[in-house]
Amino acid sequence: MRFHFDERKSERLRANPKRGIGFEEAQGLFAHPYYLDQRSDCPEQYRAIGWVGDSLYSVIFEVREHEQGEYYHLVTLWKATKQEQQLYEEHS
Repeated sequence: MRFHFDERKSERLRANPKRGIGFEEAQGLFAHPYYLDQRSDCPEQYRAIGWVGDSLYSVIFEVREHEQGEYYHLVTLWKATKQEQQLYEEHS
């Protein structure tokens, strides 16, 4: 699985106490079981809810393609809400 993201945005997310991690760390979410749903149609975006370290996070991403094939473009992330925690628990 390949990823792409804005490095400056990743630094801002990491510095934000409500986020606490950047996209580099968030890639670890995809290495473990996670809940997935479609967030929007235009552009087509997905939400993945899963563990990064000892905290549950939500990551919004788009599946994109270029000459080297498919990759995940990470858009944003946050610590999972109570509602998202319930979704994860019910479906994992």
